[in-house]
Amino acid sequence: MSGGFIKMLKKRKELIPLIGIVGCAALGGMTASVYFLLTKSDVILNKTGNPEPWETIDPSKPQKLMSINQQWKPVEELELVKKLTR
Repeated sequence: MSGGFIKMLKKRKELIPLIGIVGCAALGGMTASVYFLLTKSDVILNKTGNPEPWETIDPSKPQKLMSINQQWKPVEELELVKKLTR
């Protein structure tokens, strides 16, 4: 099977850059997915362990790759509702 693929690449050398670019894009996508899965607090795998993970997110820590002039202030009404529902 792989011998046929290598023979095809030797015959059609113009496909080599295309395969390289598509391979790099796939590798980059997988790497980004694993990075966000392991490092971001709003991405969860096990919903039964913590059904509301957004409640434990630190608001002072930025969740975006780049934030310009972002300031966080708690909403008083929302804090009151949180206290009443617990």
